[in-house]
Amino acid sequence: MFAVFETYLSKQISITSSELNLIQTLCVEQKISKHRFILREGAICDKAIFIARGLVRLYRVDGEGNEHILRFAMENCWISDRESYLTGNPSNANIEAIEDSEVLAWKKEDFRFLLMQIPAFKQFMKNLVEKGQVDSQNRIYSVISTSAQEKYFQFMANHPGVFNRVPLHMVASYLGVSRETLSRIRRHSIGK
Repeated sequence: MFAVFETYLSKQISITSSELNLIQTLCVEQKISKHRFILREGAICDKAIFIARGLVRLYRVDGEGNEHILRFAMENCWISDRESYLTGNPSNANIEAIEDSEVLAWKKEDFRFLLMQIPAFKQFMKNLVEKGQVDSQNRIYSVISTSAQEKYFQFMANHPGVFNRVPLHMVASYLGVSRETLSRIRRHSIGK
């Protein structure tokens, strides 16, 4: 499992074998079965998590019991509830495996130690956080400014590896539209 991370990281930054060994000694490899949780609402997110294989979702449940998917993460992606991770407060979100998944996890204090010890890794993670902020900003803009059909086509373009791996109701939840609306958009786009 760590070999996947090693390949991923070596494509991003130059890292020594001793630095890579340090990263490996502080990580925990976990196999997460489909429908199992990495994080449940109310728990504190105290780990940095890398998806080596599989697909997970980050979602919240509103007062009426409706799920709102904030993010999908598949192979070579990082996932956490950033709010809980940064503040140490209980999470308002869940992270659940959509498929059988394999993840690498680092305790928050160990991950911070790695960032202090390995400058190239720290810069890489800083760049990822910045990219994530830009992506979030663009997602917010899309939610408030585009039609359901435009959201659907943006999702298809931005997440080509996800669409065929998740149920339609999850895509609808991510887009903030009803399943019926999404079905209608799909039928219409196929007919063109």
